[in-house]
Amino acid sequence: VMQIHPGSFRNHNAALFERFGRDKGADIPTRTDFVHALKPLLDRFGNERELSIILFTLDESAYARELAPLAGHYPCLKLGPAWWFHDSPEGMKRFRQMTTETAGFYNTVGFNDDTRAFLSIPARHDVARRIDCGFLAQLVAEHRIEDWEAAELAQDLSYNLAKKAYNL
Repeated sequence: VMQIHPGSFRNHNAALFERFGRDKGADIPTRTDFVHALKPLLDRFGNERELSIILFTLDESAYARELAPLAGHYPCLKLGPAWWFHDSPEGMKRFRQMTTETAGFYNTVGFNDDTRAFLSIPARHDVARRIDCGFLAQLVAEHRIEDWEAAELAQDLSYNLAKKAYNL
């Protein structure tokens, strides 16, 4: 399992960095070119089903244009959930709206968490489950999936996909 987290200009505010140190904010999204940057890696390992490469980004503009098509095509690629300040109700909705049609649900890892703020983990997972269930409910209401499919997907998105992606 490999995680890749590009698309962030770290410690952009020099005065904040000098005063408080690294990872104290001022991480700004940057453009990321996944198509060209991942090409050598995907040429060599893209069709390896035993390898799990999980992609994250702060560059939301890459979700539909690059990440969903890549994850929808290459067996080794999975999309990590909305990350950092996009790890919010609206950010999570945008992630699902921009990736699901092309990548599907099963080319994502559901919701996982690598925060150092351990006390926030239950709340963040609860928000992710609620957003995903709302997304699934809309698909049911629009007759795009059946209610039993939504129930299976809800369990996969909240538990099974992360376990599988991380070989747990």
